[in-house]
Amino acid sequence: MKTSHTKPHSKSHHKVDPHKIGLIAGIDEVGRGPLAGPLVSAGVILKPKQKLPGLNDSKKLTPLARERLYEKIIKNCISFGIAEISPRFIDQFGLTKAVQKVNCLVVENMKIKPDFILIDGRDKQTIKIPHQTIIKGDTFIREIMAASIIAKVYRDRIMVNLAKKYPNYRFDLHKGYGTRLHQQLIKKHKPE
Repeated sequence: MKTSHTKPHSKSHHKVDPHKIGLIAGIDEVGRGPLAGPLVSAGVILKPKQKLPGLNDSKKLTPLARERLYEKIIKNCISFGIAEISPRFIDQFGLTKAVQKVNCLVVENMKIKPDFILIDGRDKQTIKIPHQTIIKGDTFIREIMAASIIAKVYRDRIMVNLAKKYPNYRFDLHKGYGTRLHQQLIKKHKPE
């Protein structure tokens, strides 16, 4: 298993002939730092030259743009996978192990497996398929951008549903992150 770290300005893997590599997937996760909610990761294999106007890092898109792109990506990609890890697992085993596990689950959940994977970030991975970690990959790698959108929309939907179960905490607004509002609500209502 080959793992390396690439700086954001390095785009050498895009010069590789895709016919020699085969199918390339991008993987990205969301939910690393919130006070509530799961860690969610997604993987995507895009079709060659697949048109996705407005594709960008999920953090740079409006919720409406993310939802629109989510549907387009899911309907038109070659393959995708989504997985989630509970806060309990993160508390017990740590964030690094949680990221490794969730990314392995993402690959398991993909109907068509990639030949090579580009993963956002720098965490050491345990995926058996050849892969490369790329710092800030979600800012310039199309497959990782697509994965970041799928993971973000999927997790946001989880948090909106949790808001119905626990309305006092307004998860629909802050999605579990440690915003001022969330911290105020925790102080007021205490964790359940």
